[in-house]
Amino acid sequence: MHLARYPRRFIAHLPTPLERLDRLTAELGGPEIWIKRDDCTGLSTGGNKTRKLEFLMAEAELQGADMVMTQGATQSNHARQTAAFAAKLGMDCHILLEDRTGSNNANYNNNGNVLLDHLHGATTEKRPGGLDMNAEMEAAADKLRADGKKVYTIPGGGSNPTGALGYVNCAFEMLAQANDRDLKLDHIVHATGSAGTQAGLIVGLKAMNAQIPLLGIGVRAPKQKQEENVFNLACTTAEKLGCAGVVQREDVVANTDYVGEGYGIPTQSGIEAIQMFAELESILLDPVYSAKGAAGFIDLIRKGHLKKGERVVFLHTGGSAALFGYDAAFDHSKRWVG
Repeated sequence: MHLARYPRRFIAHLPTPLERLDRLTAELGGPEIWIKRDDCTGLSTGGNKTRKLEFLMAEAELQGADMVMTQGATQSNHARQTAAFAAKLGMDCHILLEDRTGSNNANYNNNGNVLLDHLHGATTEKRPGGLDMNAEMEAAADKLRADGKKVYTIPGGGSNPTGALGYVNCAFEMLAQANDRDLKLDHIVHATGSAGTQAGLIVGLKAMNAQIPLLGIGVRAPKQKQEENVFNLACTTAEKLGCAGVVQREDVVANTDYVGEGYGIPTQSGIEAIQMFAELESILLDPVYSAKGAAGFIDLIRKGHLKKGERVVFLHTGGSAALFGYDAAFDHSKRWVG
């Protein structure tokens, strides 16, 4: 599976660290916890989308694009990384931001990832929640094409077979790190949303016969829909790589018990996860993706699904910039003294 056959722009800081979390392991009293630091990919505070964009943006360049366009929620990590990548390559970037939460909070709508979108030179426009955002994006792109722009569109989360190649590569990278340290890994857990990260990982793991169960903790869609989205993308990614059939439906597992009231709406378990990772390991999570993934991860340890004596990896998908759009979710009062 020779990924060098596919165009790629090498921007990410790779390989990302694979670190043992001793204090979190001791606190939870369960398995030995490791973390794959994909919050450390570089490019505007990092995150998992940078791996996908290495392949997507190379494809955009090959097609002669002078503008990239994508879509996501207001505090989209993917939008921020796309804007940053476009700035690095000297391309224009336009982003459609979907209001999935209905929040009127000024920080949510203007700080965090939105601030960084604009600092990187991207233009943005809003859409109400519930629309077909990829269709909205293509309609907007067609208007710009009619004005002479060469627009390359990227689906939400960078999640198509081209983008998923970034996480096929991550599976290779992670297994190589484990082999180099003589680490037998028993489980990998991560937050799953637009499906590209989980789809790429499962294709890579299955193609290598790694025999490491992969669990996605859902942040938006119901279980059946999430698993179908991941499986379908995994199949098309495997076809792109020439290994059709390597992933079976039962290989794709998502747990969607930790979504809470909805996408982008913080949960108490997610806030607890943010505080635990920050106070015990100096690692920042975000309320939308990584915190809900970590909340599920922590709960599964507490319930004994991830057991003492095992080695488990939590894949950190990044997103800390979003914290500054969610300051209202945190109670600072107990930290002020005097």
